[in-house]
Amino acid sequence: MTERLEGHFSVEESARTVRQYRYAVERMMRILAGWIALTPELSAKLLLGRHVWDNAQHADGWGRRLPELRAQAHMSEPSSQAFVAFMDLLESAEMPHQTVERLVGVYRVLKPHLLAVYEAHVAQANPVYEPPTRRILLRCIEDERRHIVAGETVLRHLFSTPALEERAAEWRARLEERLVAAGGVTGAGMPPAVALPDPAAAELSDDAREFIRLESVGREWPMPDDLRSALAALGKALMAGDDAGIRRGLLPECAWDPAHAVRLAGAGFESHAVVAFSKLGHHRLAKLRLEGPQGAVTLISRWVRAEGGWRASVLELAAFELAQPA
Repeated sequence: MTERLEGHFSVEESARTVRQYRYAVERMMRILAGWIALTPELSAKLLLGRHVWDNAQHADGWGRRLPELRAQAHMSEPSSQAFVAFMDLLESAEMPHQTVERLVGVYRVLKPHLLAVYEAHVAQANPVYEPPTRRILLRCIEDERRHIVAGETVLRHLFSTPALEERAAEWRARLEERLVAAGGVTGAGMPPAVALPDPAAAELSDDAREFIRLESVGREWPMPDDLRSALAALGKALMAGDDAGIRRGLLPECAWDPAHAVRLAGAGFESHAVVAFSKLGHHRLAKLRLEGPQGAVTLISRWVRAEGGWRASVLELAAFELAQPA
């Protein structure tokens, strides 16, 4: 007896489902990107920025899958106008004071729903006939679990009053009602909810707790002593516009325009300081600020431990706020 090499879904059904998944994740990516500038809380801003990229990868993965299903690449298709209305409602939380609503909509409603849909799908997908779809689903499942836990961690940090928690509950109920009415992302109904790890016990590669620490002020940033020394040396070189000194702190492949050193030289900077610091895997991100009578300059740097110590793989001018050109 031979096994039939077919999946639970026909090719046409699979292509339509993929387009529906892509609509949800592509639109979510655009919503998150638009919210970054509207969100005053640094922890939430960094969280949204991190997840924009992951969602872009999900949309790209689904888009590339379509030609293999005899459909046009990178097409998105909502399951219904009711699901479009749900996404419109989710996106409508655009006021600066609505950060909690923004995070609730994504991390307590949409992403848990997508996770449940993906897990139900992968359980049905034929491992012989549909390995490409299964690979994309498994990658999305892993990311969504991580995202949900990170989002919940930041949400709990933002719940400073019972009133905020009440607002969150009301908004969640409103969104879930709209999502159920739409039949979910595919229009086929709501799959069973899946259990999620406890944010208090989870290991977060998103470093959500690090994002929260970035909101603390008036404290010394925790970092290795040799990295602190490397940042101090770079700060002094930047203040002086010393291009050779700057380059000693950079990896050879780091793109650095010597014209920037010329702009910095003669600006009369009197101090330099690390004003933001974050651990991202094996990398460290540091924001440096140079200040003097003429104004200030802010630079973003990414550091890795290399042979001979910490070196910057990225150094970019983020803001040039001098009263007159240096």
